[in-house]
Amino acid sequence: MSDKKDHLEPIRLLLVDDERGFVDIISKRMGKRNIEVTKAFSGTEGIRALRGQDFDVAVLDLKMEDMDGIEVLKIFKKIVPEMPVIMLTGHGSEQAAREGIQFGAFDYLTKPCELEDLIGKIHAAIEKWR
Repeated sequence: MSDKKDHLEPIRLLLVDDERGFVDIISKRMGKRNIEVTKAFSGTEGIRALRGQDFDVAVLDLKMEDMDGIEVLKIFKKIVPEMPVIMLTGHGSEQAAREGIQFGAFDYLTKPCELEDLIGKIHAAIEKWR
């Protein structure tokens, strides 16, 4: 029975990435798939958002202007240890993403990534933590 409830309630996603165009496109496309996106364009904004409301999952870019994604991940894990975090990384930064997993990230994807791959990871992360 819980399956029906899961499909009715939108997934609450915190998307932290300083590429505004990417964030806007992804959030618009996710909105059509019952994923409610809160956008944060910096690590600082992401931390502020996480302190202000509850999320089911976070997608976090590793390379941002203001803060390193690993630092943001560590703070996220202090605030909400059980929330799954999916790291996004550019090509050649897979080592940093693996470091993220050591600090508690659920998984990572290299950018650019297919929307379906990202949504698949989001659903997998939520299933694991429910």
